[in-house]
Amino acid sequence: MFSMILAEALANFGGAIGAAVAAIGAGIGIGKIGSSAMEAIARQPEAAGDIRSNMIVIAALVEGVALFAVIVSALAIFIQ
Repeated sequence: MFSMILAEALANFGGAIGAAVAAIGAGIGIGKIGSSAMEAIARQPEAAGDIRSNMIVIAALVEGVALFAVIVSALAIFIQ
């Protein structure tokens, strides 16, 4: 009985930690993307459109990976 409760608690804790790390990682990644894009636009203003579109695509990919990680973490919490 105790081991079952402990296993459930550890799964919930692991899922919460996984979701938090995914959210923090996505925030850091998008921050670095935005920072680099703004620096690139400042260096080469005529390429602002291309840089901005590439930044949006890369940010979407980072968010997709973060969403996938959060879903896996949620599955760890609810499916046991």
